[in-house]
Amino acid sequence: MTDKSDELDCDYAAFIAERALSFMSRLKIAQTPANYSIWFNYCQGTSPGLKHAINKMFEDGSSFDAPASAALIANFGTGDTAVAVSSEVSRRLGSLMEDAQGFLQIAIADNRKQILAMDEAASEADAGADPGELIDGLVAELSKSVSRASSLEKNFIEATRELNEIRVSLNHAEKRAKTDVLTGLPNRLAFEDFSCDARLAAVESQRPLSVLLIDVDHFKRFNDDFGHGVGDQVLCLIAKVLRERVRDQDLPARYGGEELIAVLPDADLKTCVGVGEAVRKAIAECRITRRASGEVLPGITVSIGVAQLQPGESMADLIDRCDRALYKAKDAGRNRVVACEAGLTNPLAGW
Repeated sequence: MTDKSDELDCDYAAFIAERALSFMSRLKIAQTPANYSIWFNYCQGTSPGLKHAINKMFEDGSSFDAPASAALIANFGTGDTAVAVSSEVSRRLGSLMEDAQGFLQIAIADNRKQILAMDEAASEADAGADPGELIDGLVAELSKSVSRASSLEKNFIEATRELNEIRVSLNHAEKRAKTDVLTGLPNRLAFEDFSCDARLAAVESQRPLSVLLIDVDHFKRFNDDFGHGVGDQVLCLIAKVLRERVRDQDLPARYGGEELIAVLPDADLKTCVGVGEAVRKAIAECRITRRASGEVLPGITVSIGVAQLQPGESMADLIDRCDRALYKAKDAGRNRVVACEAGLTNPLAGW
């Protein structure tokens, strides 16, 4: 997973800001600067410790109150980026809202002015005023009103265009924020969002949910012997194989480094192992040829750990069991799938 720089892309930062505010609103958390900064960093995903602490807090049923906020700040600190981005987003949206309110106030004032002019003309007509002069006055007033209405319409169209630009920009930012640059797979942020929702759905429906964790065997050798460019090619190849062998309802993602992961809703352990075996075999059959020399590189293999969600289990614990199963696969000779059943890791040979 690529590191985020200290200076965030404006669109990406705006997306994170909106996301943080959405979380706080949904969880009924006071939108104080301190709380906002915590949730901005949580949504940005740059502090795994902070994310784990908050997830654990909610899993334990604890409330996000002032003492909890103070403890999180003391343990993990907060960044200044959140405040800066919040200010910029608020400035842009606030300016548009002020303009819109001004446009409406002008329109309301025009309507009132027209009504008064018509009432005045009616009174003068009853008093015997010259009808021609009254008509000229009304026409002049209506002409001014039409001119102002045309100007207001243009201003409203411009404001709508700017709002649409912000919406499109945020949509693009969301896509970029959730996509791994190298492999094109969903990234860690997208994985955590999807897995959280998938776990809740599985618990509510009492349907199975399984996860497979992939690690490239001897990945360091590719980087050391052939360069990081070849290592990147290997990761892209494995990402392509994984994407092609999971279902549309599943989420394949780059978990970090040379690890890839996939969440399979409505899939039991046996089904997930079958997907893992299909991925493993396909990768083992792949070959990479260096364009410059035509040299065929050594075969690529992966080790895969698989586990199914158990009653009362958190996603963190489920992934931990996948990780332990993966290392069982490594210890057993690599290039294999190992499943973790009810807390125990067991190789499923001959699948």
